[in-house]
Amino acid sequence: MEENPSRPSKKHQPKGLEILHEDRDLLVVNKAEGLLTMGTDREKEQTAYFLLTNYVRKGNSKSRNRIFIVHRLDRETSGLLIFAKTEAAKRFLQDNWGDFEKTYFAVVKGHPEPKAGEITSYLVENQVHKVYSVNDPSKGKFAKTGYQVIQQSAQNSLLEIQLHTGRKHQIRVHFAEKGHPVLGDRLYGGQAPGLKRLALHAASLTFTHPFSKKKMTFGTPVPPVFKSMMNR
Repeated sequence: MEENPSRPSKKHQPKGLEILHEDRDLLVVNKAEGLLTMGTDREKEQTAYFLLTNYVRKGNSKSRNRIFIVHRLDRETSGLLIFAKTEAAKRFLQDNWGDFEKTYFAVVKGHPEPKAGEITSYLVENQVHKVYSVNDPSKGKFAKTGYQVIQQSAQNSLLEIQLHTGRKHQIRVHFAEKGHPVLGDRLYGGQAPGLKRLALHAASLTFTHPFSKKKMTFGTPVPPVFKSMMNR
């Protein structure tokens, strides 16, 4: 990680977000599960975007300070998110997003075989916002997911996942179609009674800073709740 990253006072931390780094170009945060990245028709304010916009404006609604969404995490996924503070930073990060290293942890049902490998497909989203794989490259967007099993219990497996492309629901769809849905994923067959979150966590991110061009790496540990999920 970059030496002496800027860490704001904890009393200013927006609820549901831990600010890991802030400078003039970007914000790196650790998002809790249950918090949207950006607003929907039903929810405008309980989002990372809304809370961080208020944060950079310091409560002044007339402030011109703003943030820009670089990428997203699903509501019930926790972990690392980057927001840009300028349009130029946003463009740089998005234009180079495919070159950055993104690691996730997930608890999936069953025991994937082989225990390490890659899954590739072309993903399409239907009218009810469910994503699925097709074989025709002209109909879908290419998606590539690398994985390694790092722990197994009687019924579930903990995976370390390398996200080579960043398609919507990519990890969830790839493992569901392999017969090993992410635990807690009601949309893709990972239902687990009493589990209120998705067993998916964006754990580490290595990227090039849009201004300094230095390589930066941020990481967060596997959520403790994943241990109990393994033994469900």
